[in-house]
Amino acid sequence: MTNQTLNLDGALHQYLLDVSLRETPLLKRLRDETAQLNTARWQIAPEQGQFMALLVQLVGARRIIEVGTFTGYSAICMAQAMPQEGRLICCDIPGDYNATAERYWREAGLSDRIEQRLAPALATLAALEAEGLAGTIDLLFIDADKANYPAYLEHALRLVRQGGLILFDNTLWSGRVLESSGQSADTLAIQALNMALRDDQRIDLSLLPLGDGLSLCRKR
Repeated sequence: MTNQTLNLDGALHQYLLDVSLRETPLLKRLRDETAQLNTARWQIAPEQGQFMALLVQLVGARRIIEVGTFTGYSAICMAQAMPQEGRLICCDIPGDYNATAERYWREAGLSDRIEQRLAPALATLAALEAEGLAGTIDLLFIDADKANYPAYLEHALRLVRQGGLILFDNTLWSGRVLESSGQSADTLAIQALNMALRDDQRIDLSLLPLGDGLSLCRKR
């Protein structure tokens, strides 16, 4: 029998949070407010936000793009970990939650580091390439419409610098990646992405069982 990742039950997951999570009161308040929304399932886990902040620090990220921002929790985690001159571009579509994100960014004192662009993300990413940002981004986090994940990968590979990171959220998709029939377009796209990442020689890869699955890619 081969060793495998430990299965966390509720008690063990709570222990993990108790001994490692350093969530600020502001982030906790934002998470609690987000939990009241019908779309609360879009919120990342707090331990994932903390891990992403650590990645920002490890690579010394100064330029970050986020695709799919929602109420701004992950953006705060990453922006707080950046140096003062850092810049985070958040790509999302118009929604009531945009104002929530911006309100918390102001309260956190991060508005000068974060720019929110409200348009279809594929168009925003193409515009960023046209603005000359190709090959300059240190980290690109993707947590948006799953059907476009394969297309986001190609944009990310053009935008991210050599040695930079590309993160895909929800790549275990609550176990639905195991479905062999009756899949939704989102499930099919994530399955296609996972197979493409496995075989893509342009990246180094690790799929982590963190949150709903987080694929960590380093551009070679």
